Amino acid sequence: MPFFTRRQFVAALGLGSLVAFSGLGGAAALAQSNTKVSMDELMKPGPLGDRVLGAEDAPVTVVEYASMSCSHCATFHKETYPELKEQYIDTGKVRFVFREFPIDASAYAVAMLARCAPEGRYFEIIDLFFERQRQWGLAEDRYAAILDLAKQVGFSEESFEACLQNQALFDGLNTAKDRASSEFGVQGTPTFFIEGEMNVGALSFDQIKEEIEKFL
Repeated sequence: MPFFTRRQFVAALGLGSLVAFSGLGGAAALAQSNTKVSMDELMKPGPLGDRVLGAEDAPVTVVEYASMSCSHCATFHKETYPELKEQYIDTGKVRFVFREFPIDASAYAVAMLARCAPEGRYFEIIDLFFERQRQWGLAEDRYAAILDLAKQVGFSEESFEACLQNQALFDGLNTAKDRASSEFGVQGTPTFFIEGEMNVGALSFDQIKEEIEKFL
């Protein structure tokens, strides 16, 4: 069974009632660092494929499960990710895989928009919506706020609507989320797998650096 039905998604986004500025913060970080999953299984892409940054032959692979409406995910992407990208991803040391784990209607909407955009603009949209999360996430009319940002990255109202009506895309997100939960034990966001080792919470740069360096 899907975590979120199509009817619930449309109704909740229209009402603007389910944004969840929550997640797992620094206090929870590394709480499950002893949990390890098979890299062969972890790296099997879901029905929508993966969005990846970094060298294919990088010695360390980091997989992040995140929700676009999770405040701790936004904190990680604003405070930790830029340095992670500069020091590890761009230098060929880390291959970074971003996977959607939407926890409410708004997160589904933004994840779908990023998937509907040209693949080369995926991370640009992710970065923008994390940067402006409070702007759209706390808006009284969240639908209009998300649409406004979508227009800034090239969507029209028609293409925005068409994206949110894409049943295969919606189902693909649910399938990937279900697998993350049932097979890898993902229960909240953000959750990271660093060479298969689970790390839960919004890792600081020093924390994620320590975990990465173990494999270099």
